[in-house]
Amino acid sequence: MRYSDDLVEEIRMKNDIVDVISGYVKLTRKGSSYFGLCPFHNEKSPSFSVSPGKQMYYCFGCGAGGNVFTFLMEYENFTFVEALKFLAERAGIELPQMEYSREAKAQADLKNTLLEINKKAAKFYYYQLKTDRGRQGYEYLKNRGLSDETIQRFGLGYSDKYGNLLYRYLKEQGYSDEILLQSGLFHADEVHGMQDKFWNRVIFPIMDANSRVIGFGGRVMGDGKPKYLNSPETKIFDKSRNLYGLHVARSSRRKNLIICEGYMDVISIHQAGFNNAVASLGTALTSLQASLMKRYTDEVLVIYDSDEAGVKAALRAIPLLKGVGLTTKVVNLRPYKDPDEFIRNEGCEAFEKRLEEAENSFLYEVRMREQNFDLSDPQGRTDFLHDVAARLVSIEDEIERNSYTQAIAAKYGVTGDMMNKLVGKLALQGAGRTENVKPRSLTNNRKEKENGAKKAQKLMLTWMTSYPEIIGEIEKYITPDDFTTALYHQVAEMIYLQYHEGGVNPAKLLNQFVDSEEQNEVAGLFNAVLPLETDEDRRRALKDVICNMKENSIAYQSSHMDVTDMTALQKLMADKRMLERWKAGNLPLNFEFT
Repeated sequence: MRYSDDLVEEIRMKNDIVDVISGYVKLTRKGSSYFGLCPFHNEKSPSFSVSPGKQMYYCFGCGAGGNVFTFLMEYENFTFVEALKFLAERAGIELPQMEYSREAKAQADLKNTLLEINKKAAKFYYYQLKTDRGRQGYEYLKNRGLSDETIQRFGLGYSDKYGNLLYRYLKEQGYSDEILLQSGLFHADEVHGMQDKFWNRVIFPIMDANSRVIGFGGRVMGDGKPKYLNSPETKIFDKSRNLYGLHVARSSRRKNLIICEGYMDVISIHQAGFNNAVASLGTALTSLQASLMKRYTDEVLVIYDSDEAGVKAALRAIPLLKGVGLTTKVVNLRPYKDPDEFIRNEGCEAFEKRLEEAENSFLYEVRMREQNFDLSDPQGRTDFLHDVAARLVSIEDEIERNSYTQAIAAKYGVTGDMMNKLVGKLALQGAGRTENVKPRSLTNNRKEKENGAKKAQKLMLTWMTSYPEIIGEIEKYITPDDFTTALYHQVAEMIYLQYHEGGVNPAKLLNQFVDSEEQNEVAGLFNAVLPLETDEDRRRALKDVICNMKENSIAYQSSHMDVTDMTALQKLMADKRMLERWKAGNLPLNFEFT
């Protein structure tokens, strides 16, 4: 069974979010909201906002946001049910007893069995490495410089060239073919029957943070393909939510974690005495992996290969890490390609020095972006500074943004005043005020339009949840179909529905989103900055946002419509004529802000 939506909402309503969060964070009232230092990332000036009206929190620094359930799940690492039980007890509400269905019990039993199979497989592979069958794998690991102690600590093993040894071993343990297939360790075909998935490979057991074997990686011996092979996703293995080496790194006394690319990088770094290294599992870093690291540290050092692919991977990882509130730096290992190569050639002390000299990730991003522009050409220099300014706009914390602005100005020979003006000018675009900017290129212009469209839609959702009394007037001009971003469209539909059912309730709406990344994004939609003092300023800005949204909507509908649909075409032409009237000043808004 599951708890009813009505019961969940009752528990949420009886736990005021300001009261709950005040037990963890010192809050100070500013206007209609409360502010404090964000508990999810390091900061010196308060950017963590708690709204009693919306019953939501949002951090303008790291983007964390949600309702009272979300806060406890993130802060206490609770599951939703654990957070619900905690708040129910706090409010004096007795929960009905949960009864596990036969299906739920079967799922739990299945996971336990799969963990048991993986543990036995890991022991089997480790044993094989030390036999004559495993000599090739053992010599490979020794030639890579690994000690027997390191091999044992990481449980490294070997799978023989013959493709059914593990299968035969586990069948003797009494496991059925059906359960063995679900382990991800085998595949079956009509000709050969059940066969080991891993063969002729050095084996790297993958463990979760609690040191349970949940999957495997295998490096082929010789020139076979693929070079590396990982377990498929199973009931116990989700590679987007786990990190290789975390079961050791989580206990490190070092102040940070190192994120690198592969198994051997992690193992080499650990053997060199740096027991804080982890790696993603054969894919690009995910936001869930970044959030996992945030549980154990506030700072991450990025060490990816120094080739072009490694630079691209680092540039993809940095915003994900910063997005969960992690301070991020990038380690330069040139002229060597990876940590293993560097340590084997230069040693541990030199590696320690490179860690200490790690470059601020924002300045690293700027330095990498610089390579895309010809700074000796006036237009190239102009385009580059505009590109940097756009990135500075995204920094919410004013002190941090000003510090970077001054650093960039000093490095690239412009005045701090000039950079501040450029940053301020770009910040105003799409926030209710528009300025004419000469497009620098078709690609840049298209991206700016797309970003402006999303910003206008986000602003509108903030207007609607901050001033729900204006929704009746707004829906004369803007419908959910004018929200062209899928998530924004979904949220807009829910807000309009709540409005017509009696009242807008952002915190209740958030309960519909179970993924933590989506919850943060939705919370951000209700917390766009509206730096407007007077009702007249608000009214003027709202008119601009309505016009921007309708213009973006018309462009979107035009590019996605069936050109043979005359009814749709006529409606589009009517919308264009209406937009022209609005822009000419004929957009009456009959309401008062309360």
